[in-house]
Amino acid sequence: MTALVQFYEARKAFHASLLEATLTINSNGVVSNADSSNTTSKAIAKGIAELLKAETIGERIAGQTSGNQFEDVCASFVKETFSQLGHLRPGAWDIHQVSGRNRLEIARYAQYAHLVALDRAAKNDAELAAALGSDYTITPDIVVVRDTETDEAINAPALLINDSVSKLANLRKKNGGLPLLHASISCKWTIRSDRAQNARSEALNLIRNRKGRLPHVVVVTAEPTPSRLASIALGTGDIDCVYHFALYELQETLANLGLSDATDLLAVMVNGNRLKDISDLPLDLAV
Repeated sequence: MTALVQFYEARKAFHASLLEATLTINSNGVVSNADSSNTTSKAIAKGIAELLKAETIGERIAGQTSGNQFEDVCASFVKETFSQLGHLRPGAWDIHQVSGRNRLEIARYAQYAHLVALDRAAKNDAELAAALGSDYTITPDIVVVRDTETDEAINAPALLINDSVSKLANLRKKNGGLPLLHASISCKWTIRSDRAQNARSEALNLIRNRKGRLPHVVVVTAEPTPSRLASIALGTGDIDCVYHFALYELQETLANLGLSDATDLLAVMVNGNRLKDISDLPLDLAV
């Protein structure tokens, strides 16, 4: 009997969850992640949906609703897959969707705890608030967090530390620090120019405002059109990488439709390590 490939099965379950309510086809044959005013977008989205066996019929739900559902399904996928990589990335992990759009969510973690003081100062000083704007606020959709470790866990293989050393290390629970933000995941059901810039702005804020190690900064999207994917995937310096919810199906659809320019553009992103499949994300987070 052939053994089950866990990530393959998790990817199938990920798509099945989306097909329940989020990735739908309306009565006019338009898939919910397509731009209804763009012929190419509609054709590509339909091709992907057919490969994923989309059979749910329904009108397109509100963008905020579909976005929240997409975040929830992505969070479940990352939690299920990353939790199986303890042999590659040991630690006490927490993966959760950020609810309520808490703009100071990341202040709960060691690298960004100082933002609480900054926010407090801005609230008490209108001039300072005007100068800072919102450059220090960041609202990830999903966070991957590593908890601090006890001395017993750190010293498991040998007596590595005691009270004479490692007094400021963030990972050491005895030092009284906060958990560490390992990754910030931004989920974009579709991509428009403004959403692409929002993701980049959040990434740059994470880079500029940290004290300590930079967390992984990634985007997961169900956008079907390569030109719009390129608006966020191409270039370096802010986002680590963009992960597509169905990259293999997108590649097959572009080939089936004979869209050579779109195929070439997609290849530039894939070959340049700027666009990967959702199944690549857990392993990349283990780095």
